[in-house]
Amino acid sequence: MKLLFHCCCGPCAAACIENLADEGISLSLFWYNPNIHPLAEYESRRGALAALAAAKNLPLEIDGEYGLEFFLGEIGSELAAPGRCEICYRMRLERTAARAAEGGFDGFSTSLLISPYQRHDAIRRLGEEAAAKFGVNFLYRDFRPLFRKGQAQARDLGLYMQKYCGCTFSLHE
Repeated sequence: MKLLFHCCCGPCAAACIENLADEGISLSLFWYNPNIHPLAEYESRRGALAALAAAKNLPLEIDGEYGLEFFLGEIGSELAAPGRCEICYRMRLERTAARAAEGGFDGFSTSLLISPYQRHDAIRRLGEEAAAKFGVNFLYRDFRPLFRKGQAQARDLGLYMQKYCGCTFSLHE
């Protein structure tokens, strides 16, 4: 299986990509995260993912640039969780599904599925909706049992480790 793997950051991706590679899945990493703020945080996370991709010898596609205005425009007046989180998941999963379809991938998935702090049921539902919309498969895995392992791998690689989900609202909270 040829899979486009959306990555929110290096630490969350580390154990996921190892697990998927162990299954014989051919991976390409995908960065699309206009939700991450401020700019320094965005650049730190993007850099950590690039370092992970290089260390694991995996292709990485960077889509988009820092996007505070775009992100805020997408969430509109839906400032409270969980509504804003679902909008954020949807925009990233739909972009990944569209890119997977354009690139001839068999499917897509996301490192968001490793975090015990994210809304797992919403990610799965929105991933499946994006898959149906763009005609590709959504590979669902509950990577949460690998969360601590991924953090340890990231520390071993010297990757930047963030302290919040990424958006300006979670930073404030």
